[in-house]
Amino acid sequence: MKRKILVVEDEASIREFVVINLEHGGYEVEQAADGAAAWDIYTAGEGDFDLALLDIMMPEMDGLALAKRIRGRSARTGIIFLTALSQEMDKVKGLLSGADDYITKPFSPSELMARVESVLRRVAHSSPSPVQQAALVSGDFRLDPRGRSLRRGAERIELTNIELQMMEYFLQNKNRTLSRKDILASIWGEEGGGDLKIVDVNVRRLRMKIEENASTPRHIVTVWGVGYKWAEE
Repeated sequence: MKRKILVVEDEASIREFVVINLEHGGYEVEQAADGAAAWDIYTAGEGDFDLALLDIMMPEMDGLALAKRIRGRSARTGIIFLTALSQEMDKVKGLLSGADDYITKPFSPSELMARVESVLRRVAHSSPSPVQQAALVSGDFRLDPRGRSLRRGAERIELTNIELQMMEYFLQNKNRTLSRKDILASIWGEEGGGDLKIVDVNVRRLRMKIEENASTPRHIVTVWGVGYKWAEE
């Protein structure tokens, strides 16, 4: 079955460039020129998209608002933002809104396909596995790799693909310092590109969901000058 991708970009030339390359790569693609039209397409398809490629600055509804709506409907759909070099704060806002990655314009066909394939691999990895795996437990936290769910006591914590895999990586390496480069390579892949900032933003996002006070974290602690570690009490 072909993977299904939604491309949302108001510049026709960029949209056509992205769509042509994705179709040549064997993907099924639907497209829209603004966020409102894209949301209509997304909901009409009942969210049946593996990935959404979103421009940030668009008429009707911008990419940030659209990403939040998609995340409100599905934690599994991959999201990549198409950003301009000047949109540094928007990149951070985009990641905090639930995006998996971003690509800075202009980009080459090879970079586009590498990022898309990297995110889609994570989407596939986050799907339930037929093979039973042991749960990962730390204090009140219990991560079920097979069901792809995290619980703190009786409370279920909704996580995106990235957050689930980051949580899994931390729990597999409890009390071990992980460099930001280690985390980037493990979650995003060596070929996926990206920069270290994406690690910091996603750690911040995960802390907001699991820590009692994200500004003074007890579980995902910063190891200054190196990276982060899961501190098991």
